[in-house]
Amino acid sequence: MAQPSSLKTKSNDRSQQAAKGFAGFLRSLWTAFARFCARVEPMNAVGTRCARPWTRATQPCQVAGSWRGDCLLGFILVAATLAAYLPALNGKFVWDDDSWTSTIFPRLQAVSGLWSMWCNPHALRQYYPLTGTTFWLDYHLWGFNTLPYHIENVLLHSLAALLFWRLLRRLQVPGPWLAGFVFALHPLMVESAGWITERKNVLSLVLFLGALLAYGRHALFGHAGDMPVAAAGNSPWPRWGAYASAFTLFLAALLAKTTACALPAVILLLCWWQRGHVRWRPDLLPTLPFFVAAAGLGLLISWWERHQVGAAGPGWNFTLLERCLIAGRAFWFYAVKVLWPAQLCFVYPRWQPDTGSVRQWTYPLGALAALLALWLARGRVGRGPATAAFFFAGTLFPLLGFMNSYFMRYSFVCDHWAYLPSLGLIALIAGLVARAAERLRAPAVFHGFAVVILPVLAVLTWRQSGMYADAETLWRTTLARNPAAGLAHNGLGAILLERGELDEALAEFQKSLEVQTNNPEALNNMGAIYLRKGRLSETIYYLQKALELNPDYAASYDNLGFVTLQMGRVDEAIAYLRKALEICPDYANAHNNMGSALVQKGRFAEAVAHYETAQKLQPDKPHLLNNLAWVLVTCPEASIRNGAKALELAQQADRLAGGQDPRVLATMAAAYAEVGRFSEAVAAAQRALSLSIDQNNAALADMLRGHLKLYQSGSPLCGHVQ
Repeated sequence: MAQPSSLKTKSNDRSQQAAKGFAGFLRSLWTAFARFCARVEPMNAVGTRCARPWTRATQPCQVAGSWRGDCLLGFILVAATLAAYLPALNGKFVWDDDSWTSTIFPRLQAVSGLWSMWCNPHALRQYYPLTGTTFWLDYHLWGFNTLPYHIENVLLHSLAALLFWRLLRRLQVPGPWLAGFVFALHPLMVESAGWITERKNVLSLVLFLGALLAYGRHALFGHAGDMPVAAAGNSPWPRWGAYASAFTLFLAALLAKTTACALPAVILLLCWWQRGHVRWRPDLLPTLPFFVAAAGLGLLISWWERHQVGAAGPGWNFTLLERCLIAGRAFWFYAVKVLWPAQLCFVYPRWQPDTGSVRQWTYPLGALAALLALWLARGRVGRGPATAAFFFAGTLFPLLGFMNSYFMRYSFVCDHWAYLPSLGLIALIAGLVARAAERLRAPAVFHGFAVVILPVLAVLTWRQSGMYADAETLWRTTLARNPAAGLAHNGLGAILLERGELDEALAEFQKSLEVQTNNPEALNNMGAIYLRKGRLSETIYYLQKALELNPDYAASYDNLGFVTLQMGRVDEAIAYLRKALEICPDYANAHNNMGSALVQKGRFAEAVAHYETAQKLQPDKPHLLNNLAWVLVTCPEASIRNGAKALELAQQADRLAGGQDPRVLATMAAAYAEVGRFSEAVAAAQRALSLSIDQNNAALADMLRGHLKLYQSGSPLCGHVQ
């Protein structure tokens, strides 16, 4: 039936009124925003460059907002950034966060561990001792409560955005506050600010920008001819205090993460941008110590990445021409993601370089052509666009595939590698918008762009940061965007394995091996699956395959030790476990399994030492506390047996297990009996028996019935190790 025309007219009128109302709301929103920004940073100066941008003298073209307005705008930036990252703030530890937390737990406990981070290159997975120091402080302040870790990362990211804003203003680059807001709210930065392990990235950038600001005060960028601006003023030139501050901050940035090694090249690039040439004595000579420090630490970390982290082998064997293809495609990949941040992913598909493909050669040749075109056009469009592009390409160069990085095993690109390079393109975009508004004499263009783009970026960042809520969310989101991500399949399988969902975990590990046939982690996890299924021969097969691919894989040696121990081959198990501990001396699980093997050999004192080491390495694991308590309460050697300490450990394990682990309750019952508190021993044993029956653990239930008879008769378990 046709709708009456009168109803159609009313409906259309309502739609038009709603559309007009919404348009009016948007118009009032950007008008208010434009008025506020005009008070903070006048539009008539936003795109004009001063002759002497690093001096304090008042210039008619100088960008100068009120300090109250600056503080308010800075507060809004920090608040908006925290709000955009809210879904990640309560996130748990995810992949690789353990390399800065639980894995280095022994070094987080005492000052000696902090000392080792600086003095022992092997103390951390990568020699970034300043980053390690921040995690050391975090542990002593918050333990492993992840909320403060996330807040610190986001605040550091906000500080980097504020410093970026400040730097662009000092350099008189158009639209500095817009560039700062875009960087703070851009979803491409979520991997750096929302992922705890990338503390090194945000911390290094803060120090990098601080060093650049300090060096600018020393070099006085913008002076005319060969005479520094400060020569006629009160400040001496060169300003060696600022130089020393810049060099100190630069060293700190390198010790946080060596991506800061591009700083001296950036300094020279800015010198060229300001004057069109680089001079030997005032420009190049002062940067030589920076170049030496950058080269030294950069080469060290590159060697470390290859020989210690493991960025070497079949997954990194590329010819120079293949690396050129990888670099060219990565260059455009990052440029597109900065300009259009769609389909962001934790692990992107890893393409195969083909030197015979004409299409693949268009990427590196196109990148070179673009850079050359900007260089040739500098006389017509100015040196600014070329400077931004060279900054982007130069800071990105170490991450384009010419040098091995461990993550290249999974993908040639990742979002956090664009964190520093993106500053160049963001500054260029903000500058172009400001210039366009200035030429059109239409401030509404500039502020309207901000009103539209910043909320969009904030929403995208909100959505992207949600994937860091926990490891399972991270892996499932990654697989939804890239089903061929072998790392994500393996990570999700490990979570399912821990939950006891063996068949689902097995399917994920098999998918991981389909993507990466030479994946020792997935092979090791396959072995763990078959171990849980009781198929020991298949377990050994997969573990040995993993060791063929990675002879220094401690987890596979540990698992082989456990399997052979279950098979009664104690001496063989001890040999495997000793090898695991040679590779990784702080491997808690290997210490625990070694303790169990030594108990079977009757070497109780050595077993207790290994159990104690495992418990110190991971004090929040109830099974490690329980194993140590069990030996202390049942050891036949009176000099080792310690019922009081065993009871303390068992009670701690019971609290961690929530009172729902019958084995822990059985140990606590034995400890009560050892110290003569038999009524409490009987009560604990009865609770353990009830739980073991509920969990269909018949063997444990039979053992507990025997223990109950002993406790009811007033006898301890002394001398009985089971």
